[in-house]
Amino acid sequence: MVAEVAVAAVVFGPDRARRGRTGLVLGAGGVLGAAWMTGALAGLSDRLPCAAADVDLIVGTSAGSVLAAALRCRAPFEEMVAWQRGQATGLLRESAALAAHDGPLPPLPRWRFGSVPLAWAALITPYRVPPWVAASAWLPHGRGQHAALRSLVTGLQVASGGPPSSWWADGRTWIAAVDYDTGQRVLFGRDGAPAASLPDAVVASCSIPGWYEPAVIGGRRYVDGGVRSMTSLDVLAGSDVQDIYVLAPMASTEPDHPLRPHLRMERRLRQVLTVVLVRQAKVLAARGKRVTVLTPGPRDLAAMGINLMDPRRRQDVLELSFRTSAEALAALDRAAPRAA
Repeated sequence: MVAEVAVAAVVFGPDRARRGRTGLVLGAGGVLGAAWMTGALAGLSDRLPCAAADVDLIVGTSAGSVLAAALRCRAPFEEMVAWQRGQATGLLRESAALAAHDGPLPPLPRWRFGSVPLAWAALITPYRVPPWVAASAWLPHGRGQHAALRSLVTGLQVASGGPPSSWWADGRTWIAAVDYDTGQRVLFGRDGAPAASLPDAVVASCSIPGWYEPAVIGGRRYVDGGVRSMTSLDVLAGSDVQDIYVLAPMASTEPDHPLRPHLRMERRLRQVLTVVLVRQAKVLAARGKRVTVLTPGPRDLAAMGINLMDPRRRQDVLELSFRTSAEALAALDRAAPRAA
């Protein structure tokens, strides 16, 4: 149970993790979520038993999949920050230039349903398709192209010196997406998952229904992994990782109370997502795992606004996150233990 005086960082489970494998969970959150997580990683790095690029398991969902790719490609942290600031050089210069043309709103979608098979599956087997996943089927077919994202991940891969296809799929990196015909979650890179290149897997994980075109891999269509779960934290229940660190840009364990009606609605949605996240963390804690959850605080939320896809706020969110994330982790140390 979260303590009465909430902070933006909370620990569930034992005070000390049992010696074992470490997991890093990077959640969905759009353009601004990625910026916030980049700043948060700076504060989190001192707590990890190794470099973030070397943790035993990384689970990336949507925006989190981009950072997962950057870490596994061993991109220097300075390059990750420079890209967020629009100052990338070398192989990442092209992707930064393409990203500069991205706007805060999606292109006009095609006027047809996103997925008739998924809508039909939700009608005939509703117990298999969560309602929020079913709702994505009725969104119009997106037109957006992930040119900047594909260029970024391709550049990271080339810079890493890895082969162009399956070098990353060694079971240590899971990229969450959703099969747009069945609504089932797919973890690219996990044993038994469909084969995919790293750029394809990340593009699939970031293809927001109604905004971007679904990604096609192996003849099947995939959309944003956040449609199913904003962090995919629950997939670690059966894993052997013991110490888990979660960055969740779409939750907030330190709520605020804005006065503007649209922001109040956004906070209510965050409350629902936070409840789900806390429930998943408690399930893992009951299995003896230690789960450290870091979320945006009130100042971060004010900087983000309501549209997490607004690139005009990216630098402000990034710079603020360097400070607020470090402060939240320091507060966690002072108040430990924070959760049961």
